[in-house]
Amino acid sequence: MTSELLRVVADTNIYISAILFGGKPGEIENLARQKKIELLISESILDELAGVFKTKFDWPDWQISEIVESLWAITTLVVPRQTLKAIKAHDPDNRILECALEGEAQYIVSGDEHHLLPLKEYHGIIILSPADFLNIVSSQGKS
Repeated sequence: MTSELLRVVADTNIYISAILFGGKPGEIENLARQKKIELLISESILDELAGVFKTKFDWPDWQISEIVESLWAITTLVVPRQTLKAIKAHDPDNRILECALEGEAQYIVSGDEHHLLPLKEYHGIIILSPADFLNIVSSQGKS
């Protein structure tokens, strides 16, 4: 097995689920904490995440700051140089694709059954649900 870590971009909904509920998205976050995968993130993804916690969950700024700080500790910042318009129906999903392309990710993990998951793949980057991604990580660990 190669020592090269899988490079992964998590959709905003994965972070929200991990933070609020744990479950499979939480397992993905734990893989990043344990340095078993490299979780890539961009300022745009962090901004969207902070916005969701502010507007949909009415979290105070200090709590959002703590979440953002905790993510800085387990992610690698990517600065996309291009702006994509691949997903017309939900522009923020393009920020996920931009981060994945710029960061040369192998995988995007998403719970978005309307826009990202139906793509299945984007420029060679495989788009999977949390469960499918964890199955791949698990099977690689056995090889």
